[in-house]
Amino acid sequence: MIFATELNSIRGIHEVLSWVIVVGNGVAGLWALVAHQLPKTRHYLLWWITGIAQLAIAVQVSVGVSLMVKENIDTPQFHLFYGFVAFITVGIVYSYRQSLRQYQYLLYGGSGLFLMGLGIRAMLLGST
Repeated sequence: MIFATELNSIRGIHEVLSWVIVVGNGVAGLWALVAHQLPKTRHYLLWWITGIAQLAIAVQVSVGVSLMVKENIDTPQFHLFYGFVAFITVGIVYSYRQSLRQYQYLLYGGSGLFLMGLGIRAMLLGST
């Protein structure tokens, strides 16, 4: 029931989403890199996990901005920077998906791990 109590506040939702982003993008990134080398591991579920993890970034940015406005929080600037870089990264990766079709597993593998790293860094800065 700890998870349910976390979802009772905007701050709690923001914290839970941060873990969804880190774990989701990490799993999707590693899976995509494995799928590049081992075609037998290619499954449609990879794209669902990738989509959910990347969509969570857009939701996270929206929740974070509403949290700042509602609670008048003075957020560390690099926390904001990492969040918006993650948001922009998703758009850039999506825009290159067709031109890098033959390398799509490498593209999504590398970007998934990059997004995971941005999420970890933002979490470390946001906890201050």
